[in-house]
Amino acid sequence: MRNRIDRRTVLRGLGAAIALPWMESMTGTALAGGAAGEKAGSPPIRMCFWYVPNGVHLPSWFPDRDGPLIDLPETLRPLSFARDWLNCYHGLLHNTALVNGDEEGCGHGQGAASFLTGAQAYRSQDDVRVGISADQLYARHVGRQTRLPSLELGCESARSGNAFGYSGTYKTHISWRTATSPAPYEINPKLVFDRLFADGGADPSRSTVADRDFYRRSILDFAMEDARRIRGRISSGDRRKLDQYLTGVREVERRIQDASAAVELPGTDFGRPAGIPEDFDEHLRLMCDLMVLAFQTDSTRAASFMVTKEATDRNYPWLGFTDGHHELSHHGGDAEKHRKLREIDRYHVSILAYMVERMMAVEEADGSTLLDNAMILYGSGISDGDRHDHVNLPVITVGKGGGTLRTGRHLAYREETPMSNLLLTMLQQAGVPVDRFGDSTEPLPGLAV
Repeated sequence: MRNRIDRRTVLRGLGAAIALPWMESMTGTALAGGAAGEKAGSPPIRMCFWYVPNGVHLPSWFPDRDGPLIDLPETLRPLSFARDWLNCYHGLLHNTALVNGDEEGCGHGQGAASFLTGAQAYRSQDDVRVGISADQLYARHVGRQTRLPSLELGCESARSGNAFGYSGTYKTHISWRTATSPAPYEINPKLVFDRLFADGGADPSRSTVADRDFYRRSILDFAMEDARRIRGRISSGDRRKLDQYLTGVREVERRIQDASAAVELPGTDFGRPAGIPEDFDEHLRLMCDLMVLAFQTDSTRAASFMVTKEATDRNYPWLGFTDGHHELSHHGGDAEKHRKLREIDRYHVSILAYMVERMMAVEEADGSTLLDNAMILYGSGISDGDRHDHVNLPVITVGKGGGTLRTGRHLAYREETPMSNLLLTMLQQAGVPVDRFGDSTEPLPGLAV
């Protein structure tokens, strides 16, 4: 019998610290503070929150019937392969995003601010106040178990102007560490990669990381001796899993290098990769791969991903048109604008499907998959962008939460059920000891196992 290795073992080399995926040869895998009924040694629950702006084309979003998911609506069809892990919700509301007496409110900032907090944005151009977000509450509960308490990512600059007396910060942040402290997100895949795999004790400006950037050396080059030592101590199945994982790390690293625009350095004949791809589609996919790697290595168990900021007018020319997203969301009933909105919505869901497929392919130590042990919430804080509604929000979840959630269904609730009830249910099923969250009234019936 081969020696077992500690769960926190990492592959180390000069400037490198590469966490390992979950393997059967590991010890110390029990999750402290896990959900009620969770077995010792079972993989932890990962929570991931996606945000898309400007609402969606509602007629193509909701399934036709309640109950088991059979035929998905047009927008959600990229997720057809994962319907057994998918839940659709009807009737959810963020009352805290509504005008509520403030006739100057425009809806974009309020929708994003309330999405994961269930709290109302404070109207001021200088000060911000809303509430702690669900991802950060989960990070407080499990963050000491991982190297990174949480991971906040985005693909668009967080700069945004104030509007209607509200700070622009509300339009660019969904993750809040406290009521007055938004958690800034990182948009540079290279910096995220280095955060995950570079030695935290090393100065990234010094020679090791610099050499890797300048001469295209892989971070794996610095840890291969440690990798060979580990391979001799694990089972044949774990060696296969380790090899697949290291191949995946190198592939993501290579894509970051290839997609990076070069930034000229003074006094040199070469450029250092900036890390932000010019290709937005590749940018999105790299961020998905980085989240999967972060979860696979248990580097973090809480992540948020703001695809683009609220009220963005980003366009998607590869879909066959160049109209801005925000402009299209104010469709005024125009059929052609509706069609283009459907295309953008379906594209966003296809990127989610890209990440879901990769999570399904990651096998955990107990034979389950990463997706089995995840809760991914995807949606927008606005329903119809033309009206700036926050009623009947377009929200789905993917993942079984370690077997704590019933999935594969369209769940219709009474109109104006607080979306905070869904957030409360997710937190409770992930083991967070909380009775209320935001403006919740009760856990969602029929969702928890």
